Amino acid sequence: MKISNKIISLKNIDNYLEITTNAAKYRIILLNDNIVRVRCTFDEEFQEEASYALVMTAWKDKMDELLKDERKQVEAISSSYEDLGNYILLTTKSLNINIYKEPFGVEITDKQGNILHSDLKEKSYVKDSLGRIYHYSCMDDEDYFYGFGEKAGYLNKKKRRMRMHNVDTIGYDSEHTDPLYKHIPFYIKFNNKNSIASGIFYNNSYDSTFDMGCERSGYWNKYSYFCADGGELDTFFIYGPKIKDVVRNYTDLTGKTAMSTKYSLGYMGSTMYYTELDKDSDKAILRFLDRCKEEGIPCDGFFMSSGYTTGEDGKRYVFNWNYDRFKNPEDFVSQVKEKGACVAPNIKPGMLISNPLYKEFDEAGAYIKDDEGEKSQTDRYWGGQASFVDFTNPKGRELWKKHLKESLVSLGITSIWNDNNEYEINNTEAICHFEGMKKEISGLRPIMPNLMALMAKETVAEVYQNIRPYIVNRAGFAGIQRYAQTWAGDNNTSWKSLKFNIPVMLGMGLSGVANQGCDIGGFFGPAPEPELFVRWVQNGIFQPRFSIHSCNTDNTVTEPWMYPSYTKYIKEAIKLRYKLVPYLYSLLFEASKEGSPIMRPLIYEFQDDKKLLEESFDFMLGSSILIANVLEKGAKTRKVYLPEGAVWFDWDTKQTYEGGQTIEVEVSLNSIPMFFRSGAIIPIAEGLANIHNDSIETLKLLIEPSEESSFVLYEDDGVTNNYKNGEYLKTLISVKRENSVKIAFEKEGGYDKQPKEINIDLICKDIAPVQVNLRDKKLAMFLDIKEWELSEEGWYFDIEQKTTKIKYKNINENHDLNVNFSVKDLISI
Repeated sequence: MKISNKIISLKNIDNYLEITTNAAKYRIILLNDNIVRVRCTFDEEFQEEASYALVMTAWKDKMDELLKDERKQVEAISSSYEDLGNYILLTTKSLNINIYKEPFGVEITDKQGNILHSDLKEKSYVKDSLGRIYHYSCMDDEDYFYGFGEKAGYLNKKKRRMRMHNVDTIGYDSEHTDPLYKHIPFYIKFNNKNSIASGIFYNNSYDSTFDMGCERSGYWNKYSYFCADGGELDTFFIYGPKIKDVVRNYTDLTGKTAMSTKYSLGYMGSTMYYTELDKDSDKAILRFLDRCKEEGIPCDGFFMSSGYTTGEDGKRYVFNWNYDRFKNPEDFVSQVKEKGACVAPNIKPGMLISNPLYKEFDEAGAYIKDDEGEKSQTDRYWGGQASFVDFTNPKGRELWKKHLKESLVSLGITSIWNDNNEYEINNTEAICHFEGMKKEISGLRPIMPNLMALMAKETVAEVYQNIRPYIVNRAGFAGIQRYAQTWAGDNNTSWKSLKFNIPVMLGMGLSGVANQGCDIGGFFGPAPEPELFVRWVQNGIFQPRFSIHSCNTDNTVTEPWMYPSYTKYIKEAIKLRYKLVPYLYSLLFEASKEGSPIMRPLIYEFQDDKKLLEESFDFMLGSSILIANVLEKGAKTRKVYLPEGAVWFDWDTKQTYEGGQTIEVEVSLNSIPMFFRSGAIIPIAEGLANIHNDSIETLKLLIEPSEESSFVLYEDDGVTNNYKNGEYLKTLISVKRENSVKIAFEKEGGYDKQPKEINIDLICKDIAPVQVNLRDKKLAMFLDIKEWELSEEGWYFDIEQKTTKIKYKNINENHDLNVNFSVKDLISI
């Protein structure tokens, strides 16, 4: 066993500090004021820099060319240090980095002296006799831990031991199963005592373990640790002080969420059932789209399960079409588009040895090799023995893109569903090309699904240069958000899954993956009972990925109309989803720029409210809407804690509640408890039924003006890359209060297909307006709601909901609206 205990030498080299200890070497790099890299190796020399995960670096890297369109190189802060006797001091504008000489350890504080991170000295960096590497950190009783990617259970992971590994966990228990499909070695630590958040990312893709206080020894201070099966301890400390700052800084490092197509926010139909029919699966899918329209249920796409690839022997062969089920694939894709939908076909990176294309990939050396590096490695897969495409090999990437292009993308398909890509290869010493450097699969397993998604992105771009791809991935590593929307795999059909899938997704959002969801209605198990199905859809409409998908074990198929007497509840919920599309698309834009989650834990928005530290099931949709779904069978009431620091309004009734209290509301089967906060600005589309084909004629804005606030409404064509060339519209909507309420609209960009009418619901909980002016023009006031509805512009006060309804023809330039609340003295008149 090797333990770093004493500094032997140190020197500055090109803006990094190199330290040699008795057991290991270190490089300390101040990447910027908020991110500190501590790189440790127990080998004689550091390995060549070669990261597929990082998009911000301050050094040359083997992957610079491959990631040239994504990677940004910055200049590190000077690593000149001050020797203070027992320790040396490095500084940034935000942080002090104290490096202790003996016993060796790193301590990071803010400028006020708050300890943000402290190595467990005498045991900080360790390599054991089996080659595993450890990083031990001190823990405080007031520490809470969030993130860790896709993990089952409650939001706070304190006192948890979790394994980082990609597994196909069909029918998993969303409270207990570990690991799941994603491998994201990042967490956020929030200290309740000083209310400061920080994060740690381990840039290591070997299987690993986080122990967040399960282990305890009386000879040491309380600690947590990270243990990886190999590689280096490449640790990035990320400062907040807010949780949202940590997420933003982490996604600066590993990438922001891809700006996906707008239609990806629509309802995506799916089921394994249709593509397993003996014949005419194409007709079944087209009929599904027609049925949606007949039922008045909006739908914008269909995830097509792998049954379409089935050969004559019943096995699934990637890039193969079953012509009994799909007589003319190109014509089928065209018909789907005519119906206002996309088709997203399922593809898998494991090629069965009986696949007609197997030999071509094998002879090209495109598979992961055995541990001798000579023959293609085979392993068990769905359908039998298979080899796995090596996406770290240029030959594998190019051959994959060739067949993806020929079999799917050339047919007009620009939506790709990457599935079964966990790379469960049991021979951990199987050899990957690794850009010519050769490395065992145990060190690259979670990288493969990221590169698979990158190849889908590149393939679509090569065939349709100006079309945005829509890519969905099941597995992934840190940075998967740059390429794909994700989902939480093959969940079990149960009330528990409905409930605990929520913190699974919230943890993903805190780990940089803003665009994700889970299978609505449950994937594996018997058909959901009617009440469970309704509640699941009512929750699913708030997930960025909204898809009802199933592989039911009782020969049934989960469809929106499966229980006719309950279909009205399903339809109402999905229509609410479509009303929120302008809000969701603006949140997706925010995620692409800031890294912000779309579904947010309450603690993310209300960090000072200590009652939220353990809240796992209620969440914020963006910054303005609190969602408190009904998650219990037979519920007649729902208790909701409303965070302090805001006033809250019931979505339907506009009833007002002070924050910092728990309320109990009555619920029925059609109830979706929702509350918006003071200062909310929420864009809504009335009547939107199809994102592909419908334009938003009237944009509604729900505005609560008691606090000064702002919101960026983002619009573009939703499909092309024209937004990169200025064809977008960002409207900064801001609310200011003086003697009146001023709502300002500041516009940027060249996208001109704007809604024709603006319709504002302005919450006025204390007093009605006396006058409304648009650009200094007085708008007409109506006493009769019907007259207001027939007018082109003007305003009306709804006294029951205490809401001022304002409408006017949209203005394609900056403008403002002034609402005067002076009391009109009728008596003295």
